[in-house]
Amino acid sequence: MLYGIAAATTALLLAAVLAALFRVPALRLGLVDRRRQRPLPLSGGVAVVLVTCLVVAAGDWLGAARLDGEVRDLLVAGAAIAVLGLVADVWRLKARFLVVGTAVAAAWVVPYGDLGVPGGMLAAGWVTFVAVAFRSLDHADGLAGTVGVLTAFGVAACAAAEVMDGFAGLLSVLAAALTGFLMHNWPPARVALGGCGSLFAGFLLAVVAVTVRAGHGLGVNLGVLFALTAVAGADVVLVVLSRRLAGRPLPRRAPDHLAHRLRRLGLTGQGAAVLLGMAAFAGVLVAVLVHLRWVGAQALWWVAGVTPVVVLGLMRVSVGPARGRRQVASTHGSSQRARVSQVPKASARVSSQVRPQLRVRNG
Repeated sequence: MLYGIAAATTALLLAAVLAALFRVPALRLGLVDRRRQRPLPLSGGVAVVLVTCLVVAAGDWLGAARLDGEVRDLLVAGAAIAVLGLVADVWRLKARFLVVGTAVAAAWVVPYGDLGVPGGMLAAGWVTFVAVAFRSLDHADGLAGTVGVLTAFGVAACAAAEVMDGFAGLLSVLAAALTGFLMHNWPPARVALGGCGSLFAGFLLAVVAVTVRAGHGLGVNLGVLFALTAVAGADVVLVVLSRRLAGRPLPRRAPDHLAHRLRRLGLTGQGAAVLLGMAAFAGVLVAVLVHLRWVGAQALWWVAGVTPVVVLGLMRVSVGPARGRRQVASTHGSSQRARVSQVPKASARVSSQVRPQLRVRNG
């Protein structure tokens, strides 16, 4: 217990300090989010990855929390995925390379002994989907970190219930590191996760969730895993459907994610992050209660039923320029043209003694 408190506190403080310290070097090296109107450094992901790996490795080195083979392999695979995400942040790797790399790492760490080969391959595909979905969640300030913290606590609770202390400790440290990162990422953000941190967080969460649920029924497993990552999955489905229906290529970036559409409805950046965080908390809570058998599996149908309704409802929100602004602009332009046409021609005669600067200013 004391080690867990010390490790979480250390991870939180270190992540907050390193995210701030890495901010200036990231700006100088050009490691910034190119989707923003202002340069937003991607130092948060590097800080989260370093802190999580260092704190967990220090616990094993000091003998306070020994790592078994599964946790060690997962940490190594997660670090490799983080490096791949960092390369994508710097050199703009295509999405297919991220998907293939994440799939290979997931196929290496999924528990084939409990799932079998077909189940293991299916689990690897789901892990890849969740990791990419968490990278997609980094489109708004405070969103990926908030959803990651809530999901990490939920999956850690499931791991603790199965007496998987190594996985529970790993995700507790990850949740603390993400909390420290959120100190600089809450709207308006000063740093962002980037592919490095978001792929790392999503990969760890998905692998631990699959390992914890191994050995349970397939139907209930699908429901629990879906509820744990409902917000991230809904964001990916919303983006894919909207871009397909609009005839836009999937890799082309556009303001059509969950938070973008909520902002179009009038919410602030903080309001969108809080609302989506509450949605993530609701899904995680249902998944944890079902895993602990405190409620029946029928509760999962609420998550499975509400999520498609939300996705279909948000698809009706426009992601283009506001129609009202276009109408106001066109009306304003036409009224100005009308006023100009009504000016008498005699007034257009300006004295030659008036300088051009005064004509522009007073015209």
